[in-house]
Order: sequence, then structure tokens, then C-alpha cells
Amino acid sequence: MFSLFKKFKGGLERTVAAIAARAPGLFGGRSVDAESLASLEEALYAADFGVETTREILAEIKEAARGDRELAGKKAAEIGADVLKRVLAGSEGRLARAAAPPTVVVLIGVNGSGKTTTAAKLGWRLKQEGQSVLLAACDTFRAAAVDQLRSWATRLGLEVVSNNPGSDPASVAFDAVQAAKSRGRDWVIVDTAGRLHTKGNLLEELLKIRRVVAKIDPAAPHHSLLVVDGSLGANSIEQARVFHKSFGLTGLIVTKLDGTSKGGAIVGIWRELRLPIFFVGLGEEPDDLQAFNAADYADAVFGIERGAP
Repeated sequence: MFSLFKKFKGGLERTVAAIAARAPGLFGGRSVDAESLASLEEALYAADFGVETTREILAEIKEAARGDRELAGKKAAEIGADVLKRVLAGSEGRLARAAAPPTVVVLIGVNGSGKTTTAAKLGWRLKQEGQSVLLAACDTFRAAAVDQLRSWATRLGLEVVSNNPGSDPASVAFDAVQAAKSRGRDWVIVDTAGRLHTKGNLLEELLKIRRVVAKIDPAAPHHSLLVVDGSLGANSIEQARVFHKSFGLTGLIVTKLDGTSKGGAIVGIWRELRLPIFFVGLGEEPDDLQAFNAADYADAVFGIERGAP
């Protein structure tokens, strides 16, 4: 658990640094005062924690300060982390296996969100757990995407089902699920083409993938996960809202948290849509895709150190 916390702490380094730069008293030993609270408020807004969460954190710190005029920044940070843990209660998504294999996971999202690398990293993660995985290269509009998935698969020792560029994505998905079923594979991870959430014709292609895999297993896809770029901050909420309405999401994967100071957007997405967060991307390596842990996230954001058990 300690090593996983270190992953979160390292992956959220820019968010932590941004908060620390604006509210240095929070991470120091001096007492909390009006100036430090104002700085903390500014820092939380800048990190995209949103109005509601920011107000709750500040209200609890102020309440504690009324009872302890010497309330130290370290204690205030612990209060802030506790508020985040409470807000995020129930937000951790976990991949459940289907009653009969394969379990089908469809990854969707806009261009540049990191779906293809996430598909490969998720496959590798499941493989490390002793499960068999087949990747479906359904981003057939970009030859580079198919090549990228094949390259990752070769590197990580994963199987891929693909077709020629420009072929029907739904047919690739169908072939992949059929192949996984016949080969006795546990999981199929479907990498779809990036699409704007405002384009209805592209959303229809996603629905076609849903329809064709359901012909093999009426319960498929078992997981429909939106991959969102964590650096987009609050803008990712609208993406999630539209895709959820049109496709029916079961959860989220938030990528690129290591490259942003807006790591608070996770909280806003959960509060507004109640979509569980399955994984977060904390770096470039395969093992940098980590299962979301609300306690690790909250402690990391507020710079709380944990010792090894």
C-alpha cells in the first residue's frame, strides 16, 4: 500500500506543487490565519476542485480554527484530506468479471485522451493478475492508432485483433469478441476512435459497436469507460455528461494526471455525475495506470506523508 501511495504522490506532484506554491502555510508549521485560508481557497479553485468542495474544505478548517487559535497548517491539511475522502466515498470503481467470459470493456473518449495507450496498459495490468486478454483495434480511421496498439501489444506480450485502415470498427469489435470466446480469453478491451462528444454521427458508430457485441453476449459491453485527459480540468465534466447520456457509461479512467496542476477535476466529475473512477494515469510506464484509491489521492493532494508500514 505504501508503494501505491508513492505512485499517487509522484503522479500528482504538479497539483501538489501548485497548491503548495499558492498556500505555503498549509504545508508548513505556522498557524492558519485569514491570509493562508484565502491563499488555500485560490489554490483549490486553480486546481479545479470546484466551488462546493472548496467551500466545504474551508468551512471545516475555519471551524477547527475557532476551537484552536493555534491550528497549524499541517493539521489543516489533514482536515482538507479528510473532507476529500468523505466527498469521494463510493467513487472507487472496480472491474467485475462477467458471468461467462470474455468480459468486454469498451474505452471511449475524444482524440488525445490516451485511449490507445490506456487500452494496452489495462491489458498489461490484467495480464499481470494472471488473466488472459485480447485487444480490439477499433480505431480504424487512423492507421497510426492501429500501429500504436500493435506496437504496445508486441512490447507487452498481448494479443490484438485488427483489420485494414478504414474498415468498419463494429466488425472488428465483433471479430475480437468472437475470437476471445473461441480462444477462451478472459477479457476483451476495445479501443475506439476518438470523437468529439458533440458529433452525433460519430456517437452512432459507438452505438453500433454496442449492438454488435451484444449479439454475442446480450450483457456486453460489460464496462463502458470514458477515458478523459486530466489536464482538461473542469472541461472534462461536460464530456462525461454527454457521453454518459448517449452511450451509458459505467465509469471513468482519468489520464495524464502527472502532467497537470488541475488534479481536482476528479472530484467535480464524481460529485456531478456519480460515475466511479476505475483507474488513473500517473505516468508513461505500463504500471503507471493505477486503480483509483480515494484515500491515497486525498492524502497526496494535501502533501500528507505516510511512513512505510
